[in-house]
Amino acid sequence: MWTALLYKFNNPRKFVSSGGLGTMGFGFPAAMGAQVACPDQLVINIAGDGSIQMNIQELATCVHYNIPVKIFIINNGYLGMVRQWQERLFNAQYSETVMTGPDYVKLAEAYGATGFRVEKEEDLVSTIQKAINTEGPVIVDFIVESMEAVFPWVLAGDAISNVLLCKCERKCSKSECENCI
Repeated sequence: MWTALLYKFNNPRKFVSSGGLGTMGFGFPAAMGAQVACPDQLVINIAGDGSIQMNIQELATCVHYNIPVKIFIINNGYLGMVRQWQERLFNAQYSETVMTGPDYVKLAEAYGATGFRVEKEEDLVSTIQKAINTEGPVIVDFIVESMEAVFPWVLAGDAISNVLLCKCERKCSKSECENCI
C-alpha cells in the first residue's frame, strides 16, 4: 500500500499489486515471477514484516536459481494494516498484531543471500544503492515507526467518496490538520 500511495513510476506496467485485497505474502512470489519474466530489469519487492513471513522460505528458490530480486522489508514490528483496523474500529483493543520477527539480515545470510539493515534515515540512500548494486537476491530490513498508519483509507463497505485522509476522520490533509501533526 505504501508503494501504491507514494512511489512515482516513470513508465506504465512497472508495478504489480494485489490491489489492497489483503493478500499477505503476494509481493514476494509476484516479484520472483516478474524477475524471471524480465531478467534484465531491476525488480524490488516492498513488503511488510508480516507479509514477507508468509513465504520467506522462497528465498531458497531465489538463491538456488539466482533470481536477483531485491526485498525491501518495511519492518514496524506489527501486522500494520490489521493493527490500523483494530485501532480505528475496535478502540485500539489490539489482538495478536505485534510481530516478533527474525533478524532478516542473518536470515538472508542463512539462505545464502545478502542482507542489510537501515535504522537511520541518513543510511537510506546509500543502503538502497548497495542493495541494487549487489548481485543476487538481497534483503534490506528497514526499521520504521511502529504506529504509522496508511492514508488515504476507505473503510470496508464505504463508498470510495468516503475516504479518510488522516486519523482525525475529517477531510483534511495531514500537513494542515492540527489533530494529526
